[in-house]
Amino acid sequence: MIKITNRVLLQENELEWQFIRSSGAGGQHLNKVSTAAQLIFDIRKSSLPELYQQRLLVKADHRITKSGKIIIKCQASRSQDANRQTALAQFIELVASVGHTPKKRIATKPTRGSQRRRVDAKKQKGATKALRRNKSDY
Repeated sequence: MIKITNRVLLQENELEWQFIRSSGAGGQHLNKVSTAAQLIFDIRKSSLPELYQQRLLVKADHRITKSGKIIIKCQASRSQDANRQTALAQFIELVASVGHTPKKRIATKPTRGSQRRRVDAKKQKGATKALRRNKSDY
């Protein structure tokens, strides 16, 4: 079981793993060993709550495809296991992020003191610029 939050758990068989060769420089070792981990998760076929599924599908994230799959590729480490753990941590963080509903902001008026400080700062800036003008303008 993969724990997303205290209430949301996923079966490990819902995640599909592929191990591929890492790109970039690395020498002989990386040319013959598949160390990069790619996690594939189908949102629509998952056991996630409906709220999580809907929010993930509308979330603007480059790791979520239009077909409704999350694809996370990790090749930061030379170890396959370390890359797998990093990809899993990124997946959990992504899914958990849609479960949090941000608190609605209540618009407030600026205080009288902050308004006064703003106007004073504008007057000071204007006075500084006035000193830069040509003498012929006077």
